[in-house]
Amino acid sequence: MEQTADQPAAQPWHIEVRDLAMAYGDRVVLSGINFTVKRGEIFIIMGGSGSGKSTLLRHMVGLIEPATGEVLYNGVSFTRADPGEREAMLRRFGILYQGGALWSSMTLAENVGLPLAQFTRLRPDEIREVVSLKLAMVGLKGFEDFYPSELSGGMRKRGGLARAIALDPEVLFFDEPSSGLDPLSARLLDDLILELRASLGATVVVVSHDLASIFAIGDGSLFLDAESGTAIAQGNPRALLEQCEDPRVHRFLTRGQEAASQARNV
Repeated sequence: MEQTADQPAAQPWHIEVRDLAMAYGDRVVLSGINFTVKRGEIFIIMGGSGSGKSTLLRHMVGLIEPATGEVLYNGVSFTRADPGEREAMLRRFGILYQGGALWSSMTLAENVGLPLAQFTRLRPDEIREVVSLKLAMVGLKGFEDFYPSELSGGMRKRGGLARAIALDPEVLFFDEPSSGLDPLSARLLDDLILELRASLGATVVVVSHDLASIFAIGDGSLFLDAESGTAIAQGNPRALLEQCEDPRVHRFLTRGQEAASQARNV
């Protein structure tokens, strides 16, 4: 029996994207996109600049409607769902945007507590308890009363992540989580993503161009090519590095290595 949108998931969700085409007016950006994200997998959407990585993520969470095709969660079409079904599914998503997207006029605790106040019947004291737990999970215990402007870039990212996991989502989406972070902060965020996948049991979709992050956390991946407007490779990132013969994929996954080698030899 197919799961309906308003039924709670008993396990991490799997995702299917079928024959998706994305367009801006008459201009087709990507077409013929087909892939599956397994339950509990960390799946990387990667590719060069302008390849449509973030655009694909926006289609997957309903911010942009596809020209053709559909996105399914646990066999239920999100694309074709009615407004009530789609809203129920959206509540099972957690999304971390590039800048963290925290409200500057609200404290960290108020930001994290916002979805709990909107979508649950928890009392204020219960919300505070959940907020403290979520902030502790991302290493921000004790920062409840800080405003976003008082936090570092990495801390704002983690604050945004605490808000994204407030409702214990089945699927977590990350749009360039390493963007703007120094290498150490980026590595700590990667470790946090792995920890949260384990503790929440969520399926994770990450848009990234950061090779260190892609190889550190990716179970599966999709490579988008701007020139052809299609997905030209799929699989574990390390396996693609070793086995994919397409020069476009190889250049992306080895970029910087030649320059680093030359620098060591100077």
